[in-house]
Amino acid sequence: MKSTAEFDLVVFGASGYTGRLVAEYLAQAYAGDKDLRWAMAGRDLAKLAAVRDEIGAPADIPLLVADTGDAASLRALVARTRVVVTTVGPYQLYGEPLVAACAEAGVDYVDLCGEPAWMRKMIDAYGQAAQASGARIVFSCGFDSIPFDLGVFFLQQAAKARFGVPLTRIKGRVRQLKGTFSGGTAASLKATLAAAKADPSVLQLLVNPFALTPGFTGPAQPPADRPAYDESLGSWAAPFIMAAINTRNVHRSNQLLGHAYGEDFVYDEMLLTGPGEQGKAMAEAVASDRSLASDSAPKPGEGPSREERENGCYDLLFIGETADGRTLKAGVLGKRDPGYGSTSRMISESALCLLRDATDTPGGIWTTAPAMGEALIRRLGDHAGLTFRIED
Repeated sequence: MKSTAEFDLVVFGASGYTGRLVAEYLAQAYAGDKDLRWAMAGRDLAKLAAVRDEIGAPADIPLLVADTGDAASLRALVARTRVVVTTVGPYQLYGEPLVAACAEAGVDYVDLCGEPAWMRKMIDAYGQAAQASGARIVFSCGFDSIPFDLGVFFLQQAAKARFGVPLTRIKGRVRQLKGTFSGGTAASLKATLAAAKADPSVLQLLVNPFALTPGFTGPAQPPADRPAYDESLGSWAAPFIMAAINTRNVHRSNQLLGHAYGEDFVYDEMLLTGPGEQGKAMAEAVASDRSLASDSAPKPGEGPSREERENGCYDLLFIGETADGRTLKAGVLGKRDPGYGSTSRMISESALCLLRDATDTPGGIWTTAPAMGEALIRRLGDHAGLTFRIED
């Protein structure tokens, strides 16, 4: 990592919906931090200046022009910073040139990607280059997949401390989710569906729970693709839209941690909808909902209002079991709308964790748990409104 770089951190896409929230968070939460040198970057200087003024950032925050369609501008951008925070998606359409530039230059990179087929392509194409240059490239540093990846990691650490062995089976269950989706999320889903339709190999990756673990395939995983009644919780459960990315990242974390959860580890995620006929009906409604992929979905640049972001929240449950039947539970609670109010803080703190805490993590393409682990859990608790706790 280039300690002599002009900037510690650059927010790329700062004039977009989510990038603006990241810049606003940094401007407010780290206003008194004279040691943090950061800049805003995007395609349009006038838009960047307008956002800078609207969010109340200092007038002297540097504004940098770079475009995903201009590889030279991206190389010039990464040459000036230690880490890039990018919110410019869908990543399968716009992300590769920046990953390539960071991997080549040894510059750290964090994003909000929930596109597993593209992520696998990047792992195969740039993983060795990142290891050689020292670049730490960390995908999925937002609601997908930090609370889930770190929730499993947190519970496994507690199980090893209490039982001396890992949990071979963990169920991730969403107990509460109050928030809305933005146009960027809808655009990523539509791009993924289009890519799968055009290329059968993309579809194969999308349905493979071990898509992000090159060279390793574990045991069969629960499909979690239809409503089911969970006897142990007394609740109906519906398919969870983020499971397709979160479960892949959890299995990659296990691989990168030397299979600390075991090579026979089984993990799934579902959304709890409550007991009885009402819970069943809600689970069926969730399972049949296709609105995010429809023409009526939000457009890029659209998203929840400030009030919606501030009033949102989420509550996740992780239930684990050892091979001999001992159990342990953990909860992960988050303040604010998960996709945006919370995500803008999570990606910012991930970048700062790489800069200030996880300095010994070597180059490569990472997930959050093996790259930052306990350091990021502490940072999220201190700064981003997340709570990780064991539930006895």
